[in-house]
Amino acid sequence: MALRQPARPNFDSFHVTWRGLLAEVGSTPLIPLQRITRDLAPGVRLLAKAEWFNPGGSVKDRPARAIIEAARIAGELGGGQILLDSTSGNMGIAYATLAPALGVAVHLAIPANAGQPRLNSLRALGAQLTLTDPLEGSDGARQVAAHMAADAPDRYYYADQYDNPANWRSHFETTGPEIVAQTHGSVTHVVAGLGTTGTSTGIGRYLRQYLPTARMVAVQPDGPLHGIEGLKFLPSSDVPSIYDPDVPHEQVTVSTEAAYAMTRRLAREEGLLVGISSGAAAAAAVEIAKGLTKAVIVAIFPDSGVKYLDENFWSAE
Repeated sequence: MALRQPARPNFDSFHVTWRGLLAEVGSTPLIPLQRITRDLAPGVRLLAKAEWFNPGGSVKDRPARAIIEAARIAGELGGGQILLDSTSGNMGIAYATLAPALGVAVHLAIPANAGQPRLNSLRALGAQLTLTDPLEGSDGARQVAAHMAADAPDRYYYADQYDNPANWRSHFETTGPEIVAQTHGSVTHVVAGLGTTGTSTGIGRYLRQYLPTARMVAVQPDGPLHGIEGLKFLPSSDVPSIYDPDVPHEQVTVSTEAAYAMTRRLAREEGLLVGISSGAAAAAAVEIAKGLTKAVIVAIFPDSGVKYLDENFWSAE
C-alpha cells in the first residue's frame, strides 16, 4: 500500500503573533477526571482546572501578572525598582518567570526549607533570594520582606501578595469567567484551596455576581501542623487582608494524609502528576460529590507535581 504524501506547507501564509509571555497567562484547560469518580452518581462530573499550563507552571502566574501590570500602570514599578515579595515557591517562580521579560529584577524572601527543586528553579531564573527561618514558615518570610521594604523603600517595590487587591482581582477577571465559559454556565461548585486566599476570593466574587447558582468551596488543612504545601490553616496563621470570609459558600478541611493519598491516585489512576494542594482540592471535591446526584464540580489544580518529587509520600502505598 502506497503511503500518502503529506501536504506541502504553505509558507506564504505562515506567521507568528508575538504577544509576549504575559499574554500567555490563563486560558488553561479543564480536564475531566474519569477514574477517581467511578463511584459517584452518573450525573456528577468532576473537572480539574489545569493551572500548570501557565508559563510559570502554576496558578500564581495570574496574580503575578496582575500585580506587575497594576504596579507598572501606577508608576510604582519600572523605574529601576526591584520587585520584592515573600513566597513559599510558586508565586516567586511566577514573578521570576514574568518580570524579567519586562526588564524587572526580582528579590524574594523564602523559607530555607522550601524545597530544593523550587530553590533551584528560582536561582535558574535569576531571582535573588533571602532565605528565612524555616520554623517561621511563610508568615515569617512575609515579615522579613516587609522589613526589607521598610528599610529601603526607594530600592524595592513591595508587592505583598497577601495584601494586594490585584491578587484576587486576577481571578475575578480571568479564572472565574474562564470556568463559567468552559462549562457553558453549568458549573455548580468550584473548589479551591486557601493560601493567600486570592483564588477563592476572586472566583467566589465572580460567581456571586454572575452565576449565583454556583457555590464557591474553600479548602484548608484540618490543623496547624500539616504538610499541604501552599495552603494555610487560617485560625493559626496571619490571615491575609484580601480574604473575605463571606465570599465562600462553604468551608471544608482536608487532612495531610488524604491530600497525599489523592495526589498519588491522580498520578497513578488519571495520569496527572500534580502538586499536593491539587490533591487536597480533589479530595475535597470527591467528598462533596458523594452527596450529589447531579453536579458539575471544578477543582482548581494549582500546579504540577514536578517540584515535589523529592517528597517521601510518593513511595507510600
